[in-house]
Amino acid sequence: MVTEVIPAEDLKKVDPVFGQISFDDHEQIVFCNDKDTGLRAIIGIHSTVLGPALGGTRMWSYANEWEALNDVLRLSRGMTFKSAITGLNLGGGKAVIIGDAKTQKTPELMKRFGEFVHSLSGKYITAEDVGMKTEDMDLVREVTPYVTGISESKGGAGNPSPITAYGVFMGMKAAAKYKFGSDILEDKSVYVQGIGNVGEGLVEHLVNEGAQVTISDISQDRLEEVRSKYGVTIYGGNDIYSEPMDIYAPCALGATINDNTIHKLKAKIIAGAANNQLENENVHGPILQERGIVYAPDFLINAGGIINVYAELENYDRQEIMRKTENIYNTTLEILDNAKANKITTHAAALNIAKERIATRKRENIK
Repeated sequence: MVTEVIPAEDLKKVDPVFGQISFDDHEQIVFCNDKDTGLRAIIGIHSTVLGPALGGTRMWSYANEWEALNDVLRLSRGMTFKSAITGLNLGGGKAVIIGDAKTQKTPELMKRFGEFVHSLSGKYITAEDVGMKTEDMDLVREVTPYVTGISESKGGAGNPSPITAYGVFMGMKAAAKYKFGSDILEDKSVYVQGIGNVGEGLVEHLVNEGAQVTISDISQDRLEEVRSKYGVTIYGGNDIYSEPMDIYAPCALGATINDNTIHKLKAKIIAGAANNQLENENVHGPILQERGIVYAPDFLINAGGIINVYAELENYDRQEIMRKTENIYNTTLEILDNAKANKITTHAAALNIAKERIATRKRENIK
């Protein structure tokens, strides 16, 4: 028998699959490739214990394919726990398409991606995420029924971003209630990092409540647009993490709470829409706890979007969507109190509840 020796410089290419937290016993990983349309995509199915794996598709210009794989693993794992803690009968999945959504996305590419989704026979149901729009999901719907977040005119629940933003706002208010004794955000300084559709929706809620909002984004045009619309302040510094603030709301990509930023943070609360805000939940969660910074678990407070698209599967109305989303407030308070009582991180408290629901369903399925 010949044992293959992997060169040391190549070991890092193996680690993203089996050697990290985000792999976490994924059920299935599907690599999708189509030369004619230029499609390069990865679908991650983390768990289908509670139901079909539902999660959006993200299109992003990743530095390399290993970075894309790492992202889809982290995102699909997060979707499992998001659905579980929100009480939805869904598993966790996610997809990433490698490429620039502004220049490389075509109707043909989206339909071809839809065919790959269809080949999984409903084990994975897709929706929109970063780089995607409702009309893209409409194209996917032309080739598969396994898609949500389609246009309301086509019988769907429409763009989930406003509901996601509202859920984050509810979670933020709950965190403020826990930290400050009141959930009124008037005059609280809130830094919103990333003002895409969800970030802008959050800004609107904050401004309406009288918060002092500062925004940052990689697009100067977008910053000017949002400032003009809501009268907020554009961040002009070069290290947002060192700024004194009441609430830091990361609403762009994940892992902004990392070894380089966590000790600089002056925020009292972290509550935002981004997925996987902690680069390493086992390291950075305890540090936040030690520093007294309240962290509202991202996979809980950003669940409004999946609540919205789940309505298409369960046929419940807008009123029920809003009721379920508003309940994020109560669940967030329960998680924060649970963490304090058990002297664990808020992320661990949320994760424990989600995992217990999954474990219970597994036991029921065995009987």
